[in-house]
Amino acid sequence: MGVSPSSDWADDVRARRSRGCAILFTPQSACLSELCALIGEQNRRTLALWALDLASGTADALAERHPGDRRPRDAVDASSDWASGKAKMDVARRAILSCHAMAREMDAEDAALCHAVAQACSVVHTPRHALGYPVYELTARVIRSGFEGFEDDVERRVSEYADRLAYRTSRADQPRQWAGFMLR
Repeated sequence: MGVSPSSDWADDVRARRSRGCAILFTPQSACLSELCALIGEQNRRTLALWALDLASGTADALAERHPGDRRPRDAVDASSDWASGKAKMDVARRAILSCHAMAREMDAEDAALCHAVAQACSVVHTPRHALGYPVYELTARVIRSGFEGFEDDVERRVSEYADRLAYRTSRADQPRQWAGFMLR
């Protein structure tokens, strides 16, 4: 997957930082344009599985950094249960909002990761949240880099998103239990 020239999108990231923006990417960020097109081709179930996969890994990383705080993991588990019809929307919504709330207690990097998890879990509600995970997770990566030399890492990660989406797409026909609303 090709990403637009790094100078274009990286300059946008730098400009957002200089303006004091906490979120350094947007769904319209040039580095996400091809991923956005791929997302637009997917059905709701594929996107939910993709997003929950991404969120699960980040929830695990947050659990290592904040032992005993289960809010990101609870959001992933509740959203997975909601998608499969094992839980109601209210349970997942509360867990997602709790994960967002956790961000207020964290440094900028971990706050972005909490929001990434919550956005990914929200894909069960609507596919419009699908770019939320990359927007926040890439922001966390740039913060982690100290705002220097982040271009290659971001481009590699965007390719990983696309690869994981292709993987989920290739397994879309595997039997799985879904809530009725996920079948529409």
